[in-house]
Amino acid sequence: MRSQEREKLVLIGNGMAGVSALEQVMKLSSSFDITVFGSEPHPNYNRIMLSYVLEGSKSISDIILNDWNWYRENNITLHTGTTVTHIDTANKTVHTDKGVSVAYDKCIIATGSNPVMLPIPGIDKEGIVSFRDIADCSRMIEAARTFKKAAVIGGGLLGLEAAKGLLGLGMDVTVVHLEDRLMERQLDDEAAAMLKRELERQGLKFAMGKRTVEIAGEQRVSGLRFDDGTELETDFVVMSVGIRPNAELAKTSGINFNRGIIVNDFMQTSAPDVYAVGECCEHRGVSYGLVAPLFEQGMVLAKHICGVETKPYEGSVLSTKLKISGVDVFSTGEFENRPDLQVIRTQDDWNNTYKKILLRGNRVVGAVLFGDVSESSRLQQWIKTGKEMTKEMYASIMGTGCCGGAEKSNAAAEMADDEIICGCNGVNKKAIVDAIREQGLTTVDEIKAQTGATRSCGGCKPLVEQLLQLELGERYDAVASKQGICGCTALSRDEIVAAIREKGLGTIKETMHVLGWRNLEGCSKCRPALNYYLGMIRPVQYEDDKSSRFVNERMNANIQKDGTYTVVPRMYGGVTTPEELKKIAEVAVKYDVKVVKMTGGQRLDLIGVKKQDLPKVWEELDMPSGYAYAKSLRTVKTCVGSSFCRFGTQDSMGMGALLERKFERLDFPAKFKMAVNGCPRNCAESCTKDIGIVGNEGGWEIYVGGNGGIKPRLADLLTKVKTDEELIEITAAVMQFYRETGTYLERTSEWVERIGLDAVKNAAVDNMESRRALVERMELALQQTEDPWRKVLNDASVRSALYEDIQA
Repeated sequence: MRSQEREKLVLIGNGMAGVSALEQVMKLSSSFDITVFGSEPHPNYNRIMLSYVLEGSKSISDIILNDWNWYRENNITLHTGTTVTHIDTANKTVHTDKGVSVAYDKCIIATGSNPVMLPIPGIDKEGIVSFRDIADCSRMIEAARTFKKAAVIGGGLLGLEAAKGLLGLGMDVTVVHLEDRLMERQLDDEAAAMLKRELERQGLKFAMGKRTVEIAGEQRVSGLRFDDGTELETDFVVMSVGIRPNAELAKTSGINFNRGIIVNDFMQTSAPDVYAVGECCEHRGVSYGLVAPLFEQGMVLAKHICGVETKPYEGSVLSTKLKISGVDVFSTGEFENRPDLQVIRTQDDWNNTYKKILLRGNRVVGAVLFGDVSESSRLQQWIKTGKEMTKEMYASIMGTGCCGGAEKSNAAAEMADDEIICGCNGVNKKAIVDAIREQGLTTVDEIKAQTGATRSCGGCKPLVEQLLQLELGERYDAVASKQGICGCTALSRDEIVAAIREKGLGTIKETMHVLGWRNLEGCSKCRPALNYYLGMIRPVQYEDDKSSRFVNERMNANIQKDGTYTVVPRMYGGVTTPEELKKIAEVAVKYDVKVVKMTGGQRLDLIGVKKQDLPKVWEELDMPSGYAYAKSLRTVKTCVGSSFCRFGTQDSMGMGALLERKFERLDFPAKFKMAVNGCPRNCAESCTKDIGIVGNEGGWEIYVGGNGGIKPRLADLLTKVKTDEELIEITAAVMQFYRETGTYLERTSEWVERIGLDAVKNAAVDNMESRRALVERMELALQQTEDPWRKVLNDASVRSALYEDIQA
């Protein structure tokens, strides 16, 4: 079909609801020329995940759903930063604020909603934001760098997520709420009280039952005044008191609207060939502000536009799932006790869990869960289908023994094909099942890469696993044990490393192409891993790909939650001089470093260095990088040893400094820590290090695989040696063996348990040919290293790109 014969489809709104509907259209038909208008300057992103960007656990790029390439690859004309101001429904043309006019055959309005800003005195002062988009998120992050006290007006879903993010940025946060309980539209008294107690324990403050009547301050907010005469001091306010459908375009275009743009059961507006979907529309008197209904609307709309028979949209059963600071909360259907309802309820204050199920005429009509939301999908399905409660269902959901403890059924099996599995990304059951069957998918990561399910919050992962179990049957257990390194490939670490060696692969892009990566751009999981494996295998030829490293490694410093950085200069063996200490103090004072902390590895950590000051700090310190940010040798901790201690038998400080100088700057699968003790008293804590060395009267003992972190593990005794030379050689061999056989991000504590202590001993100690070969490869890798701070100081272009452009 020639381009001029194709129907013209215009989407107004580049958000989750509109683009999801567009994706459904594209699956059903290829007969449209598509144009998309978005008011924001970004491609389509996941608004649900903004709180993760705010708290710093995700970047903006992490929440992009469809990047710029997606629009190009699908021949979609995208206008960002452009607002449609009028639809000429008679001539079928849309007009924008940039003077652009585009004709359409079919038009979808998906303009979302606007935040409600309370019309109170002082609302126009500086320091007041909403929490709806990336721009709001950026303003909140910037404010947290300067101001310390924040007030969030609104104790609903968005308000609590905003408060969570600001708390994570180091602000003193008070949630101001009009009602006496949090999330009163989703939670009952018990669940709301439990949520409040838990959030208070984590550091949030609350001002409940408070009506804000005025915002105090001159130009900038300085406090809130309430109708009971009390006040709250604050220098930053987030307004989160609700949303209003954005029906402005309908108003200017003669399209019927009430609170939202009025649509029928096929999402049609009053204008011919104009549809509306998402938060901007009103269906049977209801405007939905949660994401799942928007996807359900989009599927009906897409089928209707493409001429595919479909059931009408008849409304949605609302559900809310919230995970805030590790607290899981779920609510669906009816949640308040009423005289006509039966209540099944259990509360466990020891485990901090709460479960309530509501029945009408013995049919499930609502539920509230707190702490344990594993049954949320099943409950939602029962409510949607009007399931009648049975003794078996009761025993299964409540975990009682009235029927011998009935086994839990597979919730995914009970779901209809068009039901949403992944609410964040609008992926229904059929899309996942079809992908499993047609593309032979066998893992959750593969499903994530192909469909987007589990790509965001991960809450749907149990349902996706259930679908895999259903489709694979007895094969599931076998394939579950073999996982690819990420969703971009089914290949394991060992298969990838073997292929790089056998095929002579030299770059990340080449590796992905030759090995059949599903996503040829890779992801944040596989790109750093490939960068490490290629550098480890080809230390001379391979050119490090900085863009595939984590942010701390790109910046050569640890980023903090307030946007500043910490700098740790190298002090070999934990030993320094008065001159170096004086230099560190002078630099700290000059660049307004607020805290200088002694680290667990016996180093000084300069906390709070501004990004633009990093190169100057490094230059004036004139000390090597301590690599506190890298998957590399961090520190070699030492005791004073025989130099000063009356119990010391070996020169631990000298050996520690020697080892640290020799092996600094070398990349490892994960961070690497060492310690050297001058005697068995273990003052340097060698037993919890990746390699721990203990001196005794006859020489040295070498320990491997210790960890003092999240999964503590005492190191295993590898061998005993008599000379310093043998100690250094075996240490080098163990390190190289770990570099070559460790999985990326796998600590030595996990590595030793996976491959076995005997394998390490055989390769790096007993087999002399293997030991010498490992040492030779180690020496070759060491010859390629250079100090990253000095490299930045000698490269003006890198300094300009990474450190001087502070607006980037």
